[in-house]
Amino acid sequence: MSEAANLWLYFVVVFGVIVLPGMDMAFVMGSALVGGRRAGFAAVAGIVAGGVCHMLMTAAGIGALLQWLPAAFNLMLLIGAGYMIWIGWALMHSGMVLAPEITGGGRTMVESFRRAVLTSLLNPKAYVFMLAIFPQFVRPGQALWSQAGVLGLITAATQVSVYGGLALLAARARGWLAAKPEANRRLAQGVGLLLMTAAALTAWDGWRRV
Repeated sequence: MSEAANLWLYFVVVFGVIVLPGMDMAFVMGSALVGGRRAGFAAVAGIVAGGVCHMLMTAAGIGALLQWLPAAFNLMLLIGAGYMIWIGWALMHSGMVLAPEITGGGRTMVESFRRAVLTSLLNPKAYVFMLAIFPQFVRPGQALWSQAGVLGLITAATQVSVYGGLALLAARARGWLAAKPEANRRLAQGVGLLLMTAAALTAWDGWRRV
């Protein structure tokens, strides 16, 4: 297979993984609904930053270390799932997505970015991807870091396109939700349930693969 075909195939695989609902997608949508477009984009940036960390850790061999130590990997799955379930539970019981005290200010953007990085780093689906799929597209005999850089750029661009579009759609729904308290409350419950379900399913899928 040529190098170009290899990269296109990697893009197709990455796109298929990213568009599947999961912890990262649910967090971006929730951030945009809570803090607006800027908070949503900050969450996207945080997810991308976390993805860069995944790539660096894999290239440095830390991902392989987690694979050799299943207990450490399982602990990471539990911590990541617990973190997202906690966020989802809090959102479900807050009764509203558009809390009056939350605005689109700088603090919301920083908080969205910080939590998005943590969400990405604790997302077991990302580690399963890096351990099971990423190595298949690394060609032996070529510089590892340059290959990882190109594959990382493809991953980041795909995340920005998919999650950025989702953030825009969610941010546009804020005005409609502000005028409909009941819809606001039910959406908060739905987003919270989505976060909790995505965390539980992702953790279970990762646990089975160990």
